[in-house]
Amino acid sequence: MNWLIHDYREDDLADVVHLIDTTAELGQESVFSLAECIGALTSRQPAVVAVNGGVPVGAALACVAGDRAWVMRIAIAPAWRGRGLASALLKELERRLLAARVRRIAYVLPEEELLGEGLRNAGYTRRPAVAYFEKAEPPSGPATGPLEELGGRLMPGDLWAKVSGMETEKNLIERRIVLPLAEPERAARHGVRPPRAITLFGPPGTGKTTFARAIASRLGWPFVELLPSRLADEGNLAAALRTAFARVAELERVLVFIDEVEEIAPVRGGQAQPGMHGVTNELLKLIPGFREGEERLLVCATNSVRSLDPAFLRPGRFDYLVPIGTPDAAARSAIWSRYATGRPDVDLDALVAASELFTPADIEHAARTAAQAAFERDLAGVVGAAMGGAGAGAGVVRADGDPDGASTHDYLTALSHCRPTVTPEMIEEFTADIASHARL
Repeated sequence: MNWLIHDYREDDLADVVHLIDTTAELGQESVFSLAECIGALTSRQPAVVAVNGGVPVGAALACVAGDRAWVMRIAIAPAWRGRGLASALLKELERRLLAARVRRIAYVLPEEELLGEGLRNAGYTRRPAVAYFEKAEPPSGPATGPLEELGGRLMPGDLWAKVSGMETEKNLIERRIVLPLAEPERAARHGVRPPRAITLFGPPGTGKTTFARAIASRLGWPFVELLPSRLADEGNLAAALRTAFARVAELERVLVFIDEVEEIAPVRGGQAQPGMHGVTNELLKLIPGFREGEERLLVCATNSVRSLDPAFLRPGRFDYLVPIGTPDAAARSAIWSRYATGRPDVDLDALVAASELFTPADIEHAARTAAQAAFERDLAGVVGAAMGGAGAGAGVVRADGDPDGASTHDYLTALSHCRPTVTPEMIEEFTADIASHARL
């Protein structure tokens, strides 16, 4: 195999459009127009691209409606026809469609052509009246069974873009973790080995889970969260871990997330609960096997990195130990801007100054509290106007004449009643942990 197939990315658009446009007269027709294909690509419908030497040489795209998907186009550069690339692209596209719970896959050809024979060989059946090829998938198959059993799912495609503030951490994760995984061929040319396991550590509420989900979203990989407490409910935690990782091994690509990993990998010989020594040993044995997969990433999160067993964190098992702290002033400003959108009169500088040590979750809580106060004040104004004979209805203006929404005073009042999750003592401990444990 002389190609690498990856999920479609925005910077592939020009090359894919060129492939579709220039191969339309080479026996690679489609009932879907070029404009419809471009629309599917820009709306992030499932699509895969094959590259050789960094140059796209093939693409396949589909559109999904309910549990049915329509393969819109398979475009292959002329020099790569007849070498099995079309089948490889179709297989990869089908795998992504199955992960999205598609059960029927259809390909409509404008007339009988060479591709029809390939579709028959791939398990599609020609329907009468038109060259309509359809493939029905069983309700539960090997491609979806493990993911469903593990409670995994595909994340919305916009989670990475929605991470507000925290630009330092976001840029670091993008460069060290996301890009090598998203560009494995380019990384290999430079001798960069994509990470297989990372640990995010920092005070509670700083967004470690949010980052894990956003990484899965950015990569377009299924997200599976293994909950230590749920695994423990099965009785034998070590056996439950072994079973879960065996099911994960059946998935070709996946991001596995374990939060509060200190529950199953505490320092051996310390204050760990009885029996946890064997659980830690089991996890240490499972990670090397997990790392053998090329499209897998294990993300662990902990509020107390110093509580983890040293053998668990060594470089052979975890590539990076990334600190995720409370947002700095610039990050808090970005977060507040999201909540105060549409209110140019809100004093962001005052909110940033008043929310030092607040985590993103703390800021969200304060913003929700302020919004609730504004809502109740507005509601009281409507009721008062109705009782005064003015009549209730849309367009009632607040007594203070301000537009709808929380004001600076509302936000500051909410902040004054909120207790930050992170204390100065936690920050001091976190700073020491960065010096002794961070690996970037």
